[in-house]
Amino acid sequence: MSAGGTRAASAPGTVGPAGPTGTPAATAGGTVKTVREGSLEKRRAILAAARDLFVHQGVDRVSMDAIAARAGVSKRTVYDYFGDKRSLFLAILSDVSQSLLVTVGRALDEHLPEGARIATVPQLEETLTALAIELGTTIVGSADYAAGFALVAQERLRTPATEDDIATEAVARAFTERLAHFAAAGLLDADDPGLAADHFFALTVLLAYDRQPVPAHPDPQRVRQTMVDGVRAFIRAYGAR
Repeated sequence: MSAGGTRAASAPGTVGPAGPTGTPAATAGGTVKTVREGSLEKRRAILAAARDLFVHQGVDRVSMDAIAARAGVSKRTVYDYFGDKRSLFLAILSDVSQSLLVTVGRALDEHLPEGARIATVPQLEETLTALAIELGTTIVGSADYAAGFALVAQERLRTPATEDDIATEAVARAFTERLAHFAAAGLLDADDPGLAADHFFALTVLLAYDRQPVPAHPDPQRVRQTMVDGVRAFIRAYGAR
């Protein structure tokens, strides 16, 4: 989730990276290269090796030879699976995105299911606080979150105009729909539920992450307090009176 852009869609080319069954891989120039069929285990090994090297050494400093050696495959195999380093980078972002989307989706379904019976603003604050704490403790401290944002940060430092990001459109849309429900029920004063969702994430998950180094190893108590304070501020701003 990017600050001020929790509704940001994934960058062009982040959908459909080379898979284990010969699916097309988008290259940096927008062309499509068909990779050979191969094993899921090899693909995972290459992605894991590349992610670790990219995070700790920087994308530009890592060679395809180093990735191949770390993954225990030939350099030709890396190229056959992903086409080039840029496509491999995008594939890592896509994998990180999907993992985070699943985690956040589960948290939403558990704490804020569709049709949740919440009748008062204090009840809504309690529910949103529980959701925020879960997101903060499971996402901010996760290896996927840290690795994904470290890679995006590296890319933006190198190319400030880059549009690469961790896809959060589905999560933001689901959360926005739930906030719209509470606005319609008179519990939130939010003419623009999407903007309210952006503010919620900025005050909670994004704020907790911004206070941590990359990769993140957050203090659970600090994260919890950030979530509690963030939801309190959100309710003060948007809670119906």
